[in-house]
Amino acid sequence: MKLWGGRFEKGTDKLVDDFNSSISFDCRMYKHDILGSIAHANMLGKCGIISDEESSLIQSTLKNILNDIEAGKVEFEIDAEDIHMNVEKILISRIGDTGKKLHTGRSRNDQVALDIRMYLKDEINVINDMLINIENTIIKISEDNLDTILPGYTHLQRAQPITFAHHMMAYFEMFKRDIGRLSDCRSRMNILPLGSGALAGTTYPLDRYMVANELGFNDVTQNSLDGVSDRDFTIELLSCLSILMMHISRLSEEIILWSSHEFGFIELDDSYSTGSSIMPQKKNPDVAELARGKTGRVYGSLMTMLTVMKSLPLAYNKDMQEDKEAVFDAVDTVKMCLPVFSNMLATMKLRKANMYKAAQGGFTNATDIADYLVKKGIPFRSAHEIIGKMVLYCIENNKAIDDMSMEEFKSFSGKIEKDVYSEISLEKCVSGRRLPGGPARETEQKAIGNAKAYISALL
Repeated sequence: MKLWGGRFEKGTDKLVDDFNSSISFDCRMYKHDILGSIAHANMLGKCGIISDEESSLIQSTLKNILNDIEAGKVEFEIDAEDIHMNVEKILISRIGDTGKKLHTGRSRNDQVALDIRMYLKDEINVINDMLINIENTIIKISEDNLDTILPGYTHLQRAQPITFAHHMMAYFEMFKRDIGRLSDCRSRMNILPLGSGALAGTTYPLDRYMVANELGFNDVTQNSLDGVSDRDFTIELLSCLSILMMHISRLSEEIILWSSHEFGFIELDDSYSTGSSIMPQKKNPDVAELARGKTGRVYGSLMTMLTVMKSLPLAYNKDMQEDKEAVFDAVDTVKMCLPVFSNMLATMKLRKANMYKAAQGGFTNATDIADYLVKKGIPFRSAHEIIGKMVLYCIENNKAIDDMSMEEFKSFSGKIEKDVYSEISLEKCVSGRRLPGGPARETEQKAIGNAKAYISALL
C-alpha cells in the first residue's frame, strides 16, 4: 500500500503509477532529499518532537541509505512515485515504525520545494565555474591579440577597425553579466520553504531557522502558501540560462561565419570540427552549430515553465511536477555546451592576415577621415557629406580611401594635407580610440586587468 493510501480502498492503476511517477527524473535529487531529511530529523529531536534516540537512528540510517545509493546498491521503485517516497520507504523497511516518524511536521509539498532549491543551488555553482573557465579562455585569447586588427561590423557590414581582443572582450562582458544574474538568482533561491507543510504550516513547534542554518539557507519563507507553490526560482534560473545560451549562440554564429571561406578569419581545430559523408573537402563547425541549436531547447524549457505556472491557483498543484524535467534538461544542456565550447575557443587558429585585409576594405576608416576634417574646423555633418561623396568616388573608381592621391583628396576638401595618410591608417584608427571601453591597446590592457581582478574575486 502507498504511504498515503489510508483513505483508499483500491490501489492505483499501473498506468496511473507510470503516469504519476517522477522517480525516473527526480532520482537525481537523492542526495539533497536525504540531506534535507537528516536536517529535519535532527531538528525534530532537538525540539523534542521525537526522542533523541529516534532522531539519531533516523539520521544514521539516512546516511547509510545515501552511501548505498552512491554505491549502486539501491533500486528505486516506480510505484513509490518519487525520490521522497522512495527514500522514506527504504528508511521504514530498515528501522520500522521509527522511520515513519521522519515525516512529522512536513509534507511532500514543502519537501520537494526544499529539494529542488538545494539541487539547483549546487548546479548554479557548477555552471558558474564553467563560465569562469570560459572567461579565462577569453582573457587568454584577448591578451594574445591586442594588436590583431579586423573589421568591426554593424548590420553585418564592415564598419570600423577594431582588435580581436576588443571583439572577444565584448563576450567577456556578456558572460560576466550571466555570472551576476546566476548569483542573484541563487540568492533569491536560497530561502528555506521547509516548515510550510502542505500549505498552512504545522502545529508542531518546528525550529525552521535551525534547519535553514544547517542546510546553508539565508532565511525562511514568510508565507506557507507561497513556500509550497513558488516556482519563480526555476523560471528565473531558466531565464538566466536562456540569456546565457543566447550569448553562446551569438558567438557561435560569428564562429560559423568566421570559419567560412567567405570570411576566412579562423580555422577550427580538427578535434572540434566534423567532416561530410560525401564531400571530402568539408570541415564543418558542428560544435558551434549544435550550441546555436541547443539554445532553442533551453528557450523551450523556459516557455514550458511559464506555461505550466500561468494559471495555477494557490497552493500546490500536481502540474508543478513538470518543473523538474524542464529545468533539469536546461541545466544539463548548458553544462554540456560550456566545456566543449570553451575548448573550441581555446584551440581555434586565427588567420590574422585575412582579418587585416578585410579591415582594409569596406572603407572602415571613413569615420576617421571625417573626424580628421572636423579637427580641421569643418562641422561634422559637413564632413560626413564630404566623405560620403569621397566613398562614392572610390567605389566608382574601384579604390580604397588610402589609395587616393593628394590631388584626389584636395578635390574633396582643401583642408586635407599629407598627414591624412598617417591619420587614417588602421593602426591609428584603433590606437586613437583610447576612451574607457575603446579598442586602443592600453585601454584594452586595462580592461583585461579589470577582468582578471573580477575573476580572482570570484575564486
